[in-house]
Amino acid sequence: MATDTEFPGFPSEVDHVIYCAAAGERSEQRYRSTYVEGLKNLLARLDQLSNPNLRIIFVSSTAVYAQNKGEWVDENSETNPGSFSGQILLEAEQLLANSGYRHTVVRLGGIYGLGRAHFINQVKKSEVVVNEQYPHYTNRIHSEDCAGVLQHIMNLVQPQVCYLAVDNAPVTKAEVADWLADELAVEKPRRDMSGAVPKSQNKRCGNARLIESGYQFEYPTYREGYAAVMAAGI
Repeated sequence: MATDTEFPGFPSEVDHVIYCAAAGERSEQRYRSTYVEGLKNLLARLDQLSNPNLRIIFVSSTAVYAQNKGEWVDENSETNPGSFSGQILLEAEQLLANSGYRHTVVRLGGIYGLGRAHFINQVKKSEVVVNEQYPHYTNRIHSEDCAGVLQHIMNLVQPQVCYLAVDNAPVTKAEVADWLADELAVEKPRRDMSGAVPKSQNKRCGNARLIESGYQFEYPTYREGYAAVMAAGI
């Protein structure tokens, strides 16, 4: 992460900038350094270019939503995150909104794909426990569609200021885990019979705005996406 505004090798002429950073670890300090301070450094560097037509795409997360009872959310839903990660990402979104630059925020769901097969491996090892009494909804997007969405938005003449980037199937963790178990020919995940309410994120994200913009998913649901990952031997 750059600590100043020099950015060695930064081009002198820029039309689009995609800020797609990874904190590397789940700590408040690292998140703030990556998403807020890093974005400030970038904006300071871009101010030196004096390009009024510059457009910035900032990759955020569905963590900015606090809804956790299976509600449907979209780009207009309330954002009042309780986690530090969601709060910091929302602060970065606001920083960009106040920058004066044309911009678009892309809120990604859970990313999976080649090199991101953690859930598949958990199912293989019987490490997944699901709760059917309190359905736990999940939202995901294949890594190749992540790249596709960003390219698509960059090529739009008049993009919206915010898009939810998730596939067409927000589904329960139980459904995905059971499907994977069947495909892998392993035992289905254990059921949590305690009646405990899951504390993790639990919402259904709608992608209608992204679809209406013309984007077509290569992997429209977890079935196509995970099938491709497993076919690759991951």
